[in-house]
Amino acid sequence: MNSPEMLPCGDGEAIAYRRVSGAPPGIVFLAGLRSDMTGTKATYLDAYCRGRGRAYVRFDYFGHGASSGDFLDGTIGRWAEDAIAVLDELTEGPQLLVGSSMGGWIMLLAALARSERIKALVGIAAAPDATEDLLLPRLDAAQRHELLTSGSVTLPSEYDPAGYTYRLRLIEEGKHHLVMRAPIALDRPVRLLHGMRDASVPWQTSLRLAEQLTSRDVALTLVKDGDHRLSTEADLARLGATLDELAGR
Repeated sequence: MNSPEMLPCGDGEAIAYRRVSGAPPGIVFLAGLRSDMTGTKATYLDAYCRGRGRAYVRFDYFGHGASSGDFLDGTIGRWAEDAIAVLDELTEGPQLLVGSSMGGWIMLLAALARSERIKALVGIAAAPDATEDLLLPRLDAAQRHELLTSGSVTLPSEYDPAGYTYRLRLIEEGKHHLVMRAPIALDRPVRLLHGMRDASVPWQTSLRLAEQLTSRDVALTLVKDGDHRLSTEADLARLGATLDELAGR
């Protein structure tokens, strides 16, 4: 496969991306924490959009995948800025945002910043406010002490035998971007997909999100045997059908 294209940022960094030309509404995929645009859902959407002649953009946040930067220097605000830059510079017309896990949080922040560009939202195991509501509660007293004194902590991860390291700055900066503490003023169709066997983000998070959104066109689909990734053939077919419904409006 050819190397991805690069979108320069004002600070000398660059966002790696791949783009498919096609008809509106376009689709933009927002990956999860430490995920990138080569993942199963990102590549499925590439084939989905090519098959339907629909515009599509997938990209890597700062410090992820083929983009520049060190992951440990990344923040929620920085990654939201990346998503907004992609919307502004790489897309035209109305867009369907698809956010997976932490990407669901980034999706909401981007949609709030560019609401006039958004046709609809699809959250896949969306994890808004994850640093505050999911990461911090995982820490025991010793881990909290390590985080506060050394500025970082490494936690076990089923996705990486070395574990994931988190900096205190990520959590502190994340406090400025919390969206679940008040109604989320987005008057757009929203579809939320969540596996009930998700060990990373409880399905109740999507239920709370549905309640916080001001839109009256919100639907939550719970997949009884679904895991966090929701990347099986059946899961991907469900995602495609969801997008067919929203794009056809």
